[in-house]
Amino acid sequence: MDIDEIMAADPAADDLLVLVDALDRERGTATKARAHIDGLLHRAFSVVLVRDGSEGPEILLAKRSMLKYHSGGLWANSCCSHPRAGEELLDAAYQRVHEELGCEAEGLREIGSFAYRAVFDNGLCEHEYDHVLVGRALGTIDPAPEEASEVRWIGADELASELADKPEIFSAWAPMVFSLVLKSL
Repeated sequence: MDIDEIMAADPAADDLLVLVDALDRERGTATKARAHIDGLLHRAFSVVLVRDGSEGPEILLAKRSMLKYHSGGLWANSCCSHPRAGEELLDAAYQRVHEELGCEAEGLREIGSFAYRAVFDNGLCEHEYDHVLVGRALGTIDPAPEEASEVRWIGADELASELADKPEIFSAWAPMVFSLVLKSL
């Protein structure tokens, strides 16, 4: 499957994303397809839903669907996406949690941000200025199959161990996202 076929399978490929510079200042727009084919730095967000567990905070992980255009089958944060041009970051995050996980988010707050670049075997590139948001889930979690093949709650200590011992089961951005989250708990 070539890049055009991969992106044609993504219904959001024509969404206009916000291009930014290294300080997250807007520099224009590009389609999602163009941003990922050309590796253009664009605004993104990673939502991490947490809950109180019997032994401390628990974090909701999502295993990316094999239908995703990259990183299918890898564990990542609860929800990740991009605000579209003209869309506020928090509004986009609340909407995408509902679309991807079938539940509502509550109390999302930004705990940090970072920029990263990752090139995948299929030639696509994630070059993102990623805002990390933490909040709680409301309602039953029922992931959209095109987004996540499964979800699981994990304790902070167990997540830290898995990140250290099995980094290959996580997406490229997961260690940076979870480093911020684990420090904030």
